[in-house]
Amino acid sequence: MLAAPQPGPVGSVAAVTTAATDHLAALLGLPGVDDAVARARTAVDGLLSHRVLRRRSAEVTAESALRGARASAELEGVGIELERLRGQLLAGGTITLPSKDDRGARVVEGAVRLHADLGSVLTSWKHSPRQALARLHVLAAADIVDAELLGRPRAVGASYDDPLELGPAPDPLEVSARIDGLSRVLTSPTAAPAVVVAAVVHGELLALRAFGSLDGLVARAAARLVLVDRGLDPKAVSAPEVGHNELHHEYADAARSYVQDGPAGVARWIDHCAAAVALGAREGVAVCEAISRS
Repeated sequence: MLAAPQPGPVGSVAAVTTAATDHLAALLGLPGVDDAVARARTAVDGLLSHRVLRRRSAEVTAESALRGARASAELEGVGIELERLRGQLLAGGTITLPSKDDRGARVVEGAVRLHADLGSVLTSWKHSPRQALARLHVLAAADIVDAELLGRPRAVGASYDDPLELGPAPDPLEVSARIDGLSRVLTSPTAAPAVVVAAVVHGELLALRAFGSLDGLVARAAARLVLVDRGLDPKAVSAPEVGHNELHHEYADAARSYVQDGPAGVARWIDHCAAAVALGAREGVAVCEAISRS
């Protein structure tokens, strides 16, 4: 579905899709997917009905972005306390970590920058997902990788990060074909709900390691863009990254299952992503409650 017919580690989705125009429709028939999506949708709908969002949604969006960025950085292997991060940002200073890990601090800065500017990428995401992905990598990896590598696909023979231990990444030529296929799918009509589309985007980008650095930050940001673009969470007031981080003990296993275990692995990954969306909605409700008390 997402590439030319050569085999590769992302073939799990292709194994359960059809040649029809709606390439994601078959995923709706996987065991448990409908129920998982329904639970996620109910949780987000509950958040969107919160009274605080009537007048203070911008505050909730900003706090969701901060919490999501912190959680995404932690999933990338860099932890920082939320209040420490908030305090350093409010002080306008450089982010520092107690461990004196300079690269880790830059990863956190990249995650914050990425989530703060996510709205600026939404228009290009709608029409040119490949261009938008390049921009996401620029936002995430500035000050971490060389300027000539920002937003550029991983070159043949180049090294790549594998924090989730997914195993060998596809050849760059296959990556390019699969990203093209993913872009075509994202710009084509589908009956698949936003949670499913976001899960596929997230899983594909983790598996492909298209840029070779900070692909996890890019994948999670792209998944959030899908939820916003497709109307599940139009104001970005939930924090699905917090959900993934809360389920960190199964995040890597579910991603490996997506890559390696065919249709059953895809179903497991979608279930995990749906659970993370539901937990992210719960985090959004907590933000609303905190703002209402302020």
